[in-house]
Amino acid sequence: MRSNRLSAGPWAVAVVALTLAGCSSTPVDNTAGWSPNKLYSEARDEREAGNFEKAITLYEKLEGRAAGTPLAQQAQLDKAFTHYKAGEPAQARAAIDRFMRLHPASPALDYALYLKGLSSFNDNLGLFGSLAQQDLSERDQKAAKESFEAFKELVTRFPDSRYAPDSRARLTYIVNSLAKSEVNVARYYYTRGAYVAAINRAQTALTNYVDAPALEEALYIIVRSYDALGMTQLRDDAQRVMQASFPQSDFTTKGLNRNDDPWWKLW
Repeated sequence: MRSNRLSAGPWAVAVVALTLAGCSSTPVDNTAGWSPNKLYSEARDEREAGNFEKAITLYEKLEGRAAGTPLAQQAQLDKAFTHYKAGEPAQARAAIDRFMRLHPASPALDYALYLKGLSSFNDNLGLFGSLAQQDLSERDQKAAKESFEAFKELVTRFPDSRYAPDSRARLTYIVNSLAKSEVNVARYYYTRGAYVAAINRAQTALTNYVDAPALEEALYIIVRSYDALGMTQLRDDAQRVMQASFPQSDFTTKGLNRNDDPWWKLW
């Protein structure tokens, strides 16, 4: 009886061989024979050359191969720093949070907190921000508050850390920014005739941000808002506080149209 099966010719055998070869091939890891120290050195060189993606990949390999060693912890921190340098703050914070969760007693915890604060701290306004004279207070404040919490924890837990002085300076910067943000909102309400809302936001700045430069304007907005509402006694009380706190203030002559140099240009 004649079989209905077709016999495989040479071309079919070749196709099968090629298919199997393709399925069995795996990417070649050029770092397979590298020592942990060589991995670390190469990752650092790639980062310094601006090849952040390659550097991150090498740090991840190093973390796996040197697991349980101080070098693996260093790789985690350096990976977070590389994300920060690459302009990837969310990834940097995620890497730092993981490091802090895995190594809560690490001697590098102060650096981790400092890097976490830096990853949320952004005073680079860019070209359009500069042209518009936009300052940090006019931007989204969520990142500023996250940065504040990290720097605050650092200076509280590690007051003698080498990173503490710069963290304190940045805390002052952030506080001033947050105060200015409240005053910007108060000014917005005032110029649109929403005087009660303007008073409330200006008082929030006075209550929460002691000694911030923006408090002078906050008091002036309160004075003018009470005046617009016809509440003369409260206006006069606020005026006395303003004169005692800012005896040289020129808001009374120039109003809200003063063209001050930005307070926030510290770096």
